[in-house]
Amino acid sequence: MKRLKKISEVLIVFCFLLNCHAGEMKKKERFYELNIASKQKAVLILFPCFPCGIEHTKKEAGFLKNLAKEGVTTILLNYNMKLYLTELEKEQLAKKLNLIFEQNKVVKENIFIGGFSSGGNLAVLLSNYLIKTQNSLKSKGLFVVDSPLDLEQLYDGAAEDVKKNVSEEAVEEGNYLLQLFNNELGNPKDNIENYKALSPYLMSCDSKQNIEDLKNIKVRLYCEPDLEWFLKNKNRKYEELNAFQLEMTYKSLLKLGAEKTEFIKTTDRGFDAEGNKKPHSWNLVERESLLKWLLN
Repeated sequence: MKRLKKISEVLIVFCFLLNCHAGEMKKKERFYELNIASKQKAVLILFPCFPCGIEHTKKEAGFLKNLAKEGVTTILLNYNMKLYLTELEKEQLAKKLNLIFEQNKVVKENIFIGGFSSGGNLAVLLSNYLIKTQNSLKSKGLFVVDSPLDLEQLYDGAAEDVKKNVSEEAVEEGNYLLQLFNNELGNPKDNIENYKALSPYLMSCDSKQNIEDLKNIKVRLYCEPDLEWFLKNKNRKYEELNAFQLEMTYKSLLKLGAEKTEFIKTTDRGFDAEGNKKPHSWNLVERESLLKWLLN
């Protein structure tokens, strides 16, 4: 019982770090929420952050307001608590999404997939899978918001946070991630093939297997590397940020011949719904720019 209590406490702390409410973790949410536009010009599927859900996405992703009036149908997912997808999970998720489209008569055209934080990892892996398997839900575009695409780097960063011991929250999160990875994938030094297979991108070996099919679609990689904030609050330099992983992924996509990929560094957009400074937030996505990107 003490062990279960400790795991629960760590999850709650981790939820707080990613700007979620602990109450969301206790509440059983539906798998998705659908808002169909009367004139469907595009469909946007969104993944939440690791412990977050639909309500958190609705609260923090301000760009969602009145998207249906602009012709954008939205599907907000409650698919969370994951940093990667196995092949079976990709297959099962694709089937669930196809069923949502068919049951609700959502048009299977101009489909875009996005995700925040770990949700961006899932968005990348699913998009690549849909294109690779020639699924009827083939993604036309993808965007991720400050996502830790490199799981090896995430593991090493967690170890560094524990070692630095700058803040209690960072140490708790780091310990949780280390336990999660060690239990599920093992240490990357001894199990690099696991990380290569499941990471959207792996810098250490320039692994492109989970992004190679994205080269012909529109891709946006959002981040806000506020170095002053990260140094003060996390004692992290640029190479330790998700932004660095996104930049390396961007460069790798360019090498693949991707001509529709954008690496977007924002400034002074990193705030949560309450107005608190948070470079790691949905708010990095600017609504009008996103609309043009979706509907062009």
